[in-house]
Amino acid sequence: MPKQIILAAHFPGVNNTTVWSDPAAGSQIAFESFEHLARTAERGRFDFFFLAEGLRLREQRGRIHDLDVVGRPDTLTVLAALAAVTERLGLAGTLNATFHEPYELARQLATLDHLSGGRAGWNVVTSHGAFFGENFRRGGFLDHADRYRRAGEFIEAARTLWDSDAGDFEVSSSQFGIRGRFGAPRSPQGRPVIIQAGDSSEGRELAARYADAIFSRHHRLDDAQRFYRDVKDRLVRYGRAEHDLKIIPGVSYVLGDTDADAQERAHHIRRQQVSPQTAILLLEQLWNRDLSGYDPDGPLPEVDPLLDEDDTIIKGRAGMYPDRLRTAAEWRALAEAKKLSIRDLIIEVTGRQNFIGTPARVAAELDAYVQGDACDGFILVPHLTPTGLDDFVDRVVPLLQERGVFRTDYETTTLRGHLGLGGD
Repeated sequence: MPKQIILAAHFPGVNNTTVWSDPAAGSQIAFESFEHLARTAERGRFDFFFLAEGLRLREQRGRIHDLDVVGRPDTLTVLAALAAVTERLGLAGTLNATFHEPYELARQLATLDHLSGGRAGWNVVTSHGAFFGENFRRGGFLDHADRYRRAGEFIEAARTLWDSDAGDFEVSSSQFGIRGRFGAPRSPQGRPVIIQAGDSSEGRELAARYADAIFSRHHRLDDAQRFYRDVKDRLVRYGRAEHDLKIIPGVSYVLGDTDADAQERAHHIRRQQVSPQTAILLLEQLWNRDLSGYDPDGPLPEVDPLLDEDDTIIKGRAGMYPDRLRTAAEWRALAEAKKLSIRDLIIEVTGRQNFIGTPARVAAELDAYVQGDACDGFILVPHLTPTGLDDFVDRVVPLLQERGVFRTDYETTTLRGHLGLGGD
């Protein structure tokens, strides 16, 4: 029997992969946008809807990065509203373990899980700097090792609370010392599904020990297969089997009536995603300098990036370039070899269109990834909000169903059931 493909729909909000300026794009914060994407995903019999999160709006050169994100509605509030307009679709949200507290978050997730009939999921993330902490009473930040220690102890504390079934609990660890009586009943799935998005060695180990799924960034076939094997091999030391942890990379797609048509559409979309202003902003994030005076259709700056990691030009985004000088040298070599302007280079090096072609080609490639143990499914990131998933559901899902690798109807009512996970 072929492996069944997991499918989820990502609502990213405005960022440089979403074509928010397209006339066909809708609001990124109005409820009807969330509702449309969720209803479309449920119509396609997707496993879950996935909501990104941000504790603070990004800033660049001291200003709100309004080409990247326009607002961050509260995750749990949106998911609770979506529970009322969907019936089977899982509802997963990104929530930070660095600044939340276990009782508060465990009760909120248990409530969502109970009210939705067992469809809640929690994507566990940690915060990397004091920029976010300024929005919270505690402020500051945790060292890298302490972030993951807190995340692991946070998950253990939440599981203790969920397992108490509205009874007494006590948690004593290096990060938490709490006791009391939990206030929410168990849901039909027992516990919310735990998703983890870290890619460091600590993040992979945290996922192997606690997570039910990983939101991966590995989408090239060979790279994805190495990541898949690395994480699955870690499970045995925690007494877990391979099917206990699902690996689900975030991917995008572009469809066309022919492969050539899809490639042409993909080219057009990339130029929409990377406007001249966006190209300069993204280059600044590597160069760590104000480059507003440079021509996006001109060459790269002759000066090298600034290396002061304590004072970066972009605030609120995890460090993407551990070696700025090396990355800049690679970009210079690529730009020189292909005669690329700043904008053309940024389009090439920041591309996220992973599957491009006819519906038949895209369906075949998605299936090949899963059957080839590169992943267990995909979190689709449409380039248009909220209608970007419509054509995938109408044109690709039926082909996956014909292949026998995706459900034609829901057979279970909970998110754990959809993913083939046990209650523990």
